[in-house]
Amino acid sequence: MQKYLQKEWLSRLIDAMLPVFATLAALAVGAIMMLFLKVNPIEAYGALWEGAFGSTNAVAETLVKATPLLLVGLGICISFRGDVINIGGEGQMIIGAIMGTLVGITLTDWPGWAVVPLAMFTGFIGGAIWGGIPGILKAYFKVNEILSTVMMNAIAVQLMNFLLRGPMIDPAQLKLASKIPQTARLLDAFRLPRWVPTRLHLGALIAVILAIFVYILLWRTTIGYRIRAVGQNPHAAKYAGIKVNRYVVLALLLSGAFAGLAGVTQVFGVNYRMITDGSASGFTGAAGFNGIVAALFGQLHPLGTIPASVLFGALLVGANKMQRVVQVPSALVTALNGMVVVFVVSSEIWRRRRQHRRLADAEVEENIPIKSPDEDDSSETEVDA
Repeated sequence: MQKYLQKEWLSRLIDAMLPVFATLAALAVGAIMMLFLKVNPIEAYGALWEGAFGSTNAVAETLVKATPLLLVGLGICISFRGDVINIGGEGQMIIGAIMGTLVGITLTDWPGWAVVPLAMFTGFIGGAIWGGIPGILKAYFKVNEILSTVMMNAIAVQLMNFLLRGPMIDPAQLKLASKIPQTARLLDAFRLPRWVPTRLHLGALIAVILAIFVYILLWRTTIGYRIRAVGQNPHAAKYAGIKVNRYVVLALLLSGAFAGLAGVTQVFGVNYRMITDGSASGFTGAAGFNGIVAALFGQLHPLGTIPASVLFGALLVGANKMQRVVQVPSALVTALNGMVVVFVVSSEIWRRRRQHRRLADAEVEENIPIKSPDEDDSSETEVDA
């Protein structure tokens, strides 16, 4: 029995470390690519580390980049646990930012302590609506959520471009006839508090607090249990009396809400206005997609998503300095980030296969019941002697 438990513990440790191994493998492939470009990989990765963690300001920039990744990742933890794939984080961030920015540029006579929470709540609701629409289509009309969330991204981008070049454009841009797609700048009183002299803002702390909240929601409440039950087996959940369609919608609604909140924090904590180059990533910085990878790296656990978001924030910030120091092409930086994404996603597939194989071996050979792959690690495992 003791030998079996030791083997089980070691297997779970390997599963937990798979994303780390995947990242190291991606960096190793990146090093080979650098050698072909006659670049010293040690110098390049040293510059990457220096750019991400080499100074107080570098650490602050890493955390600033990690904040929207964490907020989007928290929503992904909820939707993926409910077996609903949300690829619409980009659009949900945009809609949340639009809603929050409208509050900021409209209620200019209000005090900051009232406008900022109201803007965050409005952005939260805006993202929830944008995520809830594909949820309704999925639950009641059997529309594939991957397709619908991607299409909602495209709609959100076009809506953003229309508003930022028309009804919401900065009045100063109209006078200059330049028509740069951006809103008016927020009042100083509406900005999230910052850790001066860095750009690190209160949104980072809010994101960590919300990660704890999402953990409690998923594993310590009835709602979270039902979302996970629907994700594990919707037929069994329906047989148990759970309204499956309702919780499918709820999972995507909450996922979109956190992405919408990420958009608001970008406006009120970083840019102080909404601005874009006409594409989704021009505003979001691709956080809507990178947040998915951060959540997968954290094994779809809200608390695990915190260090995962910091890691990917470090890669984004450090890669900029690596490009400047060793003069690698920008395409290599993009390829490096892409390889990390591919390797991490692949490791998640491998982890699930290992867990299912371990379950099958335990049932067939040992006849010992163990936890299912998606059951919370904090709950006790019953082992029959």
